[in-house]
Amino acid sequence: MAVPETYLEDASGYKGEAAELFVPASEEELMAVLAKARDARMPVTISGAGTGIVGGRCAEGGWVISMEKFRRLEIGDGFATAGAGVLLREIQSAAAQKGQLYAPDPTENSSAIGGNIAANASGSRSFRYGDTRRHVRALRVLSMDGSVLELRRGQPVPFDLPAVSMPATTKHSAGYWLKPGMDYVDLFIGSEGTLGIVTEAELQLLPAPKHLLTGVIFFSGDEAALSAVEAWRPVERLQMLEYIDAPSLELLRSRFEDIPREARAALLIEQELEREDSEDIDAWADRLVESGALDEASWFAATAADRERFRKFRHALPELVNDTVRRNGYLKQNSDYAVPIARNGEMLRIYRERLEAELPGRYVIFGHIGDAHVHINILPASQEEFDRGKTLMVELAREAVRLGGTVGAEHGLGKRKRHLLELQYTPAELDGMRAVKQRFDPQWLLGRGNLFAAPAVLPS
Repeated sequence: MAVPETYLEDASGYKGEAAELFVPASEEELMAVLAKARDARMPVTISGAGTGIVGGRCAEGGWVISMEKFRRLEIGDGFATAGAGVLLREIQSAAAQKGQLYAPDPTENSSAIGGNIAANASGSRSFRYGDTRRHVRALRVLSMDGSVLELRRGQPVPFDLPAVSMPATTKHSAGYWLKPGMDYVDLFIGSEGTLGIVTEAELQLLPAPKHLLTGVIFFSGDEAALSAVEAWRPVERLQMLEYIDAPSLELLRSRFEDIPREARAALLIEQELEREDSEDIDAWADRLVESGALDEASWFAATAADRERFRKFRHALPELVNDTVRRNGYLKQNSDYAVPIARNGEMLRIYRERLEAELPGRYVIFGHIGDAHVHINILPASQEEFDRGKTLMVELAREAVRLGGTVGAEHGLGKRKRHLLELQYTPAELDGMRAVKQRFDPQWLLGRGNLFAAPAVLPS
């Protein structure tokens, strides 16, 4: 089948090329495609829902395999079984109907769960619940040789692994997860479709919160907002702590006219409550006053409709960023760096100083400040700005690593950012990762170009 353009592009606008598209509906059909690929020495790239932003599903030649027909979804007591093509929002909705919660909450809920696992995605609730890895109980993985691995938590890797240094961050998704004594299932989570093809996953579900308090809290500047972040970290059952900077608020005002004009920063919070009349609600009034927030101008959700409005508020920002880059005609440049919690403020100051010096008026910063993981988005409007932004992104990646952080926290590196891997790891550690890749995919056919460029001379 000829490959439609929709299978060759991701949400960032990055484009690939491929000779043929396959859409198998079963593991048997998928095995047959892989057998043909092995015989023809044809690279294969796995395609999810196309919501990624690092070019992982954008093939560098060869064939594309879409997992969209792997649609099994069953909800049990405390777990869900989902095919790789099931969308995140479908899992969330089905779990909610049974009074349960699938906790990971990436911004784009039209993503496929196979893609979430491949990137070890996380999202806004990661402050409390962590990344996808923490919520995967079992995987079915089809290897490039056609064998099926059935993996469960607690099952060790059956061969010796090289050890690599891990950053001191709460989230990490850059390169292979390699630790002594690790679970076998963890090797494939975050491996970006380069070691095997996840066909199905068993996911942990939690009891759904009975009551939630959600707020958008405005500040007159970053200093007060950062102080509030540190003061609010210990708040019990706080599951979201997100940041929006002044340029981001300016973008949002095109859709939300009631954002106070004096607001120069905002924090989004969400807390699980024991009761609707909980004392926790009154405690927030005190916190806002103590933090110097614009308490009278801040928003709190009292109803489900209000919470839905806040969800749209949070999701509108990436949409507006993408609208801006489309108008400008250049790919956006966005970071996924995270640093240790103790270096949170330092990293944000470095971002601001360097961006103001190099690209004033051409960037926004927002994201998961509770995890010391905010996203820079550079919005270039000329080739000169694009080139300057590209150089700056590498410089800032070096700064994140210098502070003990990671160059990829939740989106993976794909093809667009694979050059950053050498900033994170030593040559010996990278060689160790390539050796793991070689074990599972000796011809380097699977996910070619993701994380690593293919060897100049491929094995025969």
